[in-house]
Amino acid sequence: MNDTRSVIVTGSTSGIGLAIAEGFAAAGMNVMLNGIEAAADVEGTRERLEEPGASVLYSPADMSKPEEIRDMVGFAEKSFGGVDIVVNNAGIQFVAPVDEFPEAKWDAIMAINLSSSFHVAKAVLPGMKARGWGRIINMASAHGLVASAYKSAYVAAKHGLIGLTKTLALEVAEQGITVNAICPGYVLTPLVAKQIPDTARARGITEEEVKRDVLLAAQPTRKFVTTEEISALALFLCSDAAASMTGTALPIDGGWVAQ
Repeated sequence: MNDTRSVIVTGSTSGIGLAIAEGFAAAGMNVMLNGIEAAADVEGTRERLEEPGASVLYSPADMSKPEEIRDMVGFAEKSFGGVDIVVNNAGIQFVAPVDEFPEAKWDAIMAINLSSSFHVAKAVLPGMKARGWGRIINMASAHGLVASAYKSAYVAAKHGLIGLTKTLALEVAEQGITVNAICPGYVLTPLVAKQIPDTARARGITEEEVKRDVLLAAQPTRKFVTTEEISALALFLCSDAAASMTGTALPIDGGWVAQ
């Protein structure tokens, strides 16, 4: 194994996950991308991210299936010589009142938004412990700290993810491994952007009004959090300067949870 750090970023073919992967790749690290796309559809991104002296690979592991998660970690360890950093970013969403919430959607959100982080951590921790160094970053949400109606599964999973973060941090506190959660507010990802025109038509308002009065109503800055800001925070948490930061839930939300 060389001295190059190696990172797995789950759910990293678009949006926040891709920005984080781009940040780590630009810092000269080996990166394992992950998503649901076919490998051929991600090849252009994989090639673009590669830097001299480092590798970028792709795994289509399904984050709802523990055996595929273990295979992904094994693939990364064999290819890179170890996994130093994990960013558990994969997530899905569904919105409905509790009494109308499909049980299958609840189970899927719990599996991908919460349980997958447990399975990834369980798989990478033996190697991190053996090397005496590791960073686990769980992508929670402002909804891991506060609630919104009709998002019961998402809110429950993100609250649970923060609890998992704290527990893991305590377990490995003396072994050179830190575990932290990042809690973003609203980010203008491609997925969110696609919803704006439909919301504008449904409400009879402009797209700018959707952004200001619907999406950003909770954020005092009235600005979207950027993927670059989140990527920079993730990189900082892996730096020597953040070695004493562990077990934290760090809002990056335009002031949302301060209210």
